[in-house]
Amino acid sequence: MCCVGGVGSCSDTGKSGACGTMLEEETDQTYENVLAEIQSFELPIEATLRSVYDDQPNAHKKFMEKLDACIRNHDKEIEKMCNFHHQGFVDAITELLKVRTDAEKLKVQVTDTNRRFQDAGKEVIVHTEDIIRCRIQQRNITTVVEKLQLCLPVLEMYSKLKEQMSAKRYYSALKTMEQLENVYFPWVSQYRFCQLMIENLPKLREDIKEISMSDLKDFLESIRKHSDKIGETAMKQAQHQKTFSVSLQKQNKMKFGKNMYINHDRIPEERNETVLKHSLEEEDENEEEVLTVQDLVDFSPVYRCLHIYSVLGDEETFENYYRKQRKKQARLVLQPQSNMHETVDGYRRYFTQIVGFFVVEDHILHVTQGLVTRAYTDELWNMALSKIIAVLRAHSGYGFPVNRLFDLLFEIRDQYNETLLKKWAGVFRDIFEEDNYSPIPIVNEEEYKIVISKFPFQDPDLEKQSFPKKFPMSQSVPHIYIQVKEFIYASLKFSESLHRSSTEIDDMLRKSTNLLLTRTLSSCLLNLIRKPHIGLTELVQIIINTTHLEQACKYLEDFITNITNISQETVHTTRLYGLSTFKDARHAAEGEIYTKLNQKIDEFVQLADYDWTMSEPDGRASGYLMDLINFLRSIFQVFTHLPTNNSDHAAMSGKVAQTACMSACQHLSTSLMQMLLDSELKQISMGAVQQFNLDVIQCELFASSEPVPGFQGDTLQLAFIDLRQLLDLFMVWDWSTYLADYGQPASKYLRVNPNTALTLLEKMKDTSKKNNIFAQFRKNDRDKQKLIETVVKQLRSLVNGMSQHT
Repeated sequence: MCCVGGVGSCSDTGKSGACGTMLEEETDQTYENVLAEIQSFELPIEATLRSVYDDQPNAHKKFMEKLDACIRNHDKEIEKMCNFHHQGFVDAITELLKVRTDAEKLKVQVTDTNRRFQDAGKEVIVHTEDIIRCRIQQRNITTVVEKLQLCLPVLEMYSKLKEQMSAKRYYSALKTMEQLENVYFPWVSQYRFCQLMIENLPKLREDIKEISMSDLKDFLESIRKHSDKIGETAMKQAQHQKTFSVSLQKQNKMKFGKNMYINHDRIPEERNETVLKHSLEEEDENEEEVLTVQDLVDFSPVYRCLHIYSVLGDEETFENYYRKQRKKQARLVLQPQSNMHETVDGYRRYFTQIVGFFVVEDHILHVTQGLVTRAYTDELWNMALSKIIAVLRAHSGYGFPVNRLFDLLFEIRDQYNETLLKKWAGVFRDIFEEDNYSPIPIVNEEEYKIVISKFPFQDPDLEKQSFPKKFPMSQSVPHIYIQVKEFIYASLKFSESLHRSSTEIDDMLRKSTNLLLTRTLSSCLLNLIRKPHIGLTELVQIIINTTHLEQACKYLEDFITNITNISQETVHTTRLYGLSTFKDARHAAEGEIYTKLNQKIDEFVQLADYDWTMSEPDGRASGYLMDLINFLRSIFQVFTHLPTNNSDHAAMSGKVAQTACMSACQHLSTSLMQMLLDSELKQISMGAVQQFNLDVIQCELFASSEPVPGFQGDTLQLAFIDLRQLLDLFMVWDWSTYLADYGQPASKYLRVNPNTALTLLEKMKDTSKKNNIFAQFRKNDRDKQKLIETVVKQLRSLVNGMSQHT
């Protein structure tokens, strides 16, 4: 029992120890888990601690022992880790202590850099905001430009419409309205101004209709009043054609001018007949130049009104109105005056009115489509015939005077002379176009005699010269002389059939020749002189040509005297006015020479490119000025070396050259002065003044080199005296002398105007201020600035005093 019990006891005891060990192991594991949970912080600590205290007694003590053991383990690990990392920590602290000073410096630098960066950033922000505003403005401007580009064509067309209305170009205005409505208005229909334009167009169309109808009424009233003149001109034209036919039949019977001389050499009668025949043939060819109804009547109101009503779609209204009014006028024209049968003039006026009426209607019939028809004119003609027959039956008689017929012939003669003048105007123009404007070269005696036979030229010096040689005039001179004589022939052939006395015929010829010289030839010469392609040398040759034509006028008077046998000493003999004609042409040519030369100078001056703010001059004259001076030298050399054969021509060429040279220098001086005083030029530096002075020195050297002989002393240099005194004043800065001597006759700067000096000084004052930003810190600059301001004040006082005195 004991054994069993002992064994059993032992057995129980062994089990009890094993069970205690197992319980202790479980408890330790539980505490380990609790500690692990506490360290993990994943579960609430309250629940974990409660589980420790609720499980077993004395659990708190055991847990605290485990906790202390865990803490000691962690302390050991921390100590090991600290021991392991202690040296590195010490080194790190040492390094930190070393870099602390550098860090503080870096902090200061970073702080300063940050401050400066912030300051710079403020300006960037301002500029950025400006850029944003500019971008917005640019976008707005682009939008506005696009809209304006869309509107501009419309506005331009509407402006064109207004101009056409102002210029009374109504047909073009209607076409412009159509373009506006069909093309341009749809682009900008959303704008209010477009709606206003659209609303205004109908009113403009009505205005055009009213104006064109008013013009038509004025036209109808005018042709009603002047029907007799129109008819008279048409009858003169028919008579003119008949007169030419009669003249051609009589040309072989005409004999006159048997005693004509040219250069004291008799011209054979056979040559005279040939010249007369040639002249008559030329007159026959000139029939087309006789005045027509288009020359006498301006039909533009009819055409314009017809076109306007056609465009407006109301052509029928216009045609009916025109025909109705013309029928009323036809009845008035066909109604004779009560005293018509008493004089020939009454009949003449009656029939010329009828002829004038139908001349107008015939013209309208042929130049318009549908306004007047053939049936309409036939109806009017039949009505006129019946009325004319009735008038003649009622008022016919005999024994009328014929004096009026001779008056009519004289009127026709005047018209004939006008036709001749028109024809010879074309002849003169052709001669001038074909001329080379150089002296006539001759290589032998035969050529010399040919020229002498055409033109009365006498020069003993030229005769003595050996061949080859040159006449002073150009080819146009003998051709003009021949054509003037041909004109005299043509004028004579009509006058000789009027059965007038030789004195009257002589007077007629001289008056006609005077008209040819003073009106036709003079006009052709003036037009020639003003042509752009006529150069300076050509103008000088024209001056020489007019001199010889003037000298030849006395031979033309002898020519007329030999034809009519009327002495020039007769009291009532008309003299030829060649002297005044060619003198005026010479003056015009000289004036054109001076004008063209000044224009050329202006072209060179426009090439000037001064740097008005330069600090130092280039040391040499400007290129444009040297080119200009070389040009002037070459031109004046041409003037002074023109081929002349006597002292008169040389003196004339020299006078023209001298006047042109003086005019050129004065114009150049004025242009340079205007360049300095130009209101658009705001600043001039002293360096620019010195450079300008170099250019003026070259001008003075040119003037002193005597480019044209004959000037006395320093006459030519005086053209630049104003510039010279002004520049000297600024170059030497001699203001005290200028202000002290101002107004004195012996003043060194007598030609310097205070206003001019003030203008230039103010330009230099502005330059001094802007170019010397730190001038206020330098005593010399301050003194100079004060001096300038003092002189400016004194000059202003002078200018104000002059204004008050004036």
